[in-house]
This record gives sequence, structure tokens and C-alpha cells, in this order.
Amino acid sequence: MPSTLLNKENHTNSIVLNKADAITFPDQLAAGESIERTVTPNHEPRVFFFDIDNCLYPKDSGIHDVMREKIEQYFEDVGIENNKVKSLSYRYYIDYGLAIRGLVLHHPDAKVDGALPLEDILSENPPLREMIKSLKIEKKWLFTNAGKDHALRVIKILGLEGLFDGMTYCDYTEPDFICKPEAASFRRAMKDAGVVHASNCYFVDDSAANVDKALDIGWTAVHVADDPVKSNFGHYQITNILELPTVLPEFWDEESTAAALAGIHSK
Repeated sequence: MPSTLLNKENHTNSIVLNKADAITFPDQLAAGESIERTVTPNHEPRVFFFDIDNCLYPKDSGIHDVMREKIEQYFEDVGIENNKVKSLSYRYYIDYGLAIRGLVLHHPDAKVDGALPLEDILSENPPLREMIKSLKIEKKWLFTNAGKDHALRVIKILGLEGLFDGMTYCDYTEPDFICKPEAASFRRAMKDAGVVHASNCYFVDDSAANVDKALDIGWTAVHVADDPVKSNFGHYQITNILELPTVLPEFWDEESTAAALAGIHSK
């Protein structure tokens, strides 16, 4: 599998996930920048935005629990009283959208993402690769609250390199960085991906709040839910990312849909 290359020249970040395809990620754009273009939905690409964590791999993989443990351990290491650790971690999640955002704002030396033993938890997922590869849409884009390095690690381990045209991620070094479910984060993703009209945006995420915001701004949204019957978020609800072809069949042929569903039972 080709290695990921990171090049930085003249303040430009170029990320190549696949040497053969030479797909380059553009810089992220400033939060809240307006989109000023004069094209119609029929003259721009449709974009499918994929969340990464707890979406491209199952929530029961255990990564979320390991991350929580790392965050709580960090709090203990910096001297926060043990009886306050869990409540502080939860408060950061509620106040800032994700706990690591609170860590960066209040404890700038915190390192959590890079300490996760991802290689011991995740593995390649060939059915997922084939499902995404067979998706018939102009652009496939990663849209994550994770940092760049963590996101690239996950994509590499899952065997999904070379499938995406770009990625919008969180830069934890930015003061007051934006993240889902803030509307500015969705606007940034649209501009990064070169799409103006919300009607050309498709999105899958495990977070109800993120799916709800996507729906608010006019994206077609799919919720990867713990229990789809109980979820009323988004246009569609599924339990596994491999079920995407069943709710958006216009993007897959019957053979690809059948293969994706078979992949659920092969794991």
C-alpha cells in the first residue's frame, strides 16, 4: 500500500494519499468565509462527505472508550482531582462539541489523538473500500472533527487510501478552531470541496447533532445510529456504513449494493 506523503512549501499543505492517483488536498479555508460563486447546481460537482470516527468503523470498536480514558488520564496527570475528572471531560464535550477541543483551549499541551493504539484496534475493511470505490459521484470528501494525523492514520489502517479527493479536518493549533456541528464548519467543508449549493451535498455521520445541522443547511444527511428505529435525525437512518447503498441507491448499482450488504455479515 502506498505511503502517505506530507509536503509543506510556502505555507501550502499538499497531502497525497495515493502516489499513482496523485490526489492533492487543498488548504483549509478560513472559518466563516462566504461562498461567492455564480454557478448553478447542475454546473458543479456533487460531493459525498464522510465522517470518520465511529462512522467508517463501528462505535463498538472501542476507540471512543480508549480516547475517553486517555483524556481522563491526562486530567489526572495535570493534577485535577479524581472526583472531578469525569465531569470535566463531559463538560468539555458538551461545551465545545468534542472533549479534545476543551483540552486544547484550557490545556494546550495535551496530546490525545496521537496516543491512541489504532493499529491494535482497527484493521483493513475490504467491503468498505469496495463500497466507497463503487460510489458514483463526482467527489468523495472526508469531513472530520479529528486532527489531520489521526484521520490519515485511520484511513490508512482501514485500507481506504486513494479513494477520497480531499479532507476537511480540525487544526487544534488554531485559536478557537471550529468543528462540527457549527455551521461555519460545514461552510468550510463546502468551500474546501468546491461546492456552492447545499443541494449537491450528501453526508453521513454517527453524531445526531452533526446530522441535524447538515439537515438544517440543506444537505442530504444519513445518520449511522445505534438504533435507527429510534433515530429521527437526517433523511435516512442506518446501523452500519455499508448500508449506505440501500438508502441512496441512485449512487450504486445492484451488484455493488449486494456486495456491501454481504460485507456486513462477513465482519
